[in-house]
Amino acid sequence: MLVYAGIDEAGYGPMLGPLCVATSVFVLPGDDPAAGAPNLWSRLSGSICRSRKDRRKRVAVDDSKKLKGANSSATTHPLLHLERGVLAFAGAAGELPEDDETLFAALGIAVPGRPWYVDAAALPTAQTVDEVRILASRVRRTLERAGVHLHGLGARAVDADDFNAQVDAMGTKAAVNFRAVIQHMDAVWRAYPDAHPRVIVDRQGGRAHYREELQRGFPESHITIIAETDTVSRYRMEDGDRALTVSFETGGEDRHLPVALASMVAKYARELLMARLNRFFQGHLPELKPTAGYVQDARRYLADIEPVIRDLGIARDALVRRV
Repeated sequence: MLVYAGIDEAGYGPMLGPLCVATSVFVLPGDDPAAGAPNLWSRLSGSICRSRKDRRKRVAVDDSKKLKGANSSATTHPLLHLERGVLAFAGAAGELPEDDETLFAALGIAVPGRPWYVDAAALPTAQTVDEVRILASRVRRTLERAGVHLHGLGARAVDADDFNAQVDAMGTKAAVNFRAVIQHMDAVWRAYPDAHPRVIVDRQGGRAHYREELQRGFPESHITIIAETDTVSRYRMEDGDRALTVSFETGGEDRHLPVALASMVAKYARELLMARLNRFFQGHLPELKPTAGYVQDARRYLADIEPVIRDLGIARDALVRRV
């Protein structure tokens, strides 16, 4: 049995909104964990593809940056393809979420307890419920026929106040991101202690050495370096009879479907939380142009909402992340 998991993030650089780190976990009962990673795009090609444009109208699974549409598009909702993928897999694994609150609960996201995150929205946002049900049914049948089990999707959202506190405690935002990665790895390992899971993490930047951080995250484990190259850093972790292999790979979304799906989950969750934030402030300033939270536009947005911040007594560290 192969346990094959991917981890990726969205929102590493913005000034507003949460950092979201997500995981997708697949179980392949007939696969040898000692063999190379399978090509799930090929195995699930009955309903899954990479491209947004597909004659068979299959579900696109790819790096979220390739699937997120332009906010300025007059013809296609910017979240259409992210939503198709995330909700199709979420529906294939369980009940189709009726709103973002239900989706966050299914993913394990603790929604930040701030007033700008309380306004739930119905799902889906870019298509009809019937369309999503059909997609989820197609994906479920494809998984069953391929002998692939979707163990689940998960995500963690680290908002401004928690993010800032962790940066102060650990020194860098990279450490905040890595802590969430460790938490996802630990959850996979605990769920499958006897299966020697394979976990793929999309690498941040050109960094090649992760052993020390892994050791701090798993102090009881013996960690062996398998490879540390320009593109792949791979480690075998052992704790008693348990073992786990983790690889940090450049462009992991291009080679591993679980990483691509994790990228989509992280991005979609962040977009839904940003939509809540924008709705809150637009409720006070109806003409306010929404923001995606990235630094340059976030500064414009903060200047626009300054009267609201002042009138409501909002603490800056509760809203604005260290960059």
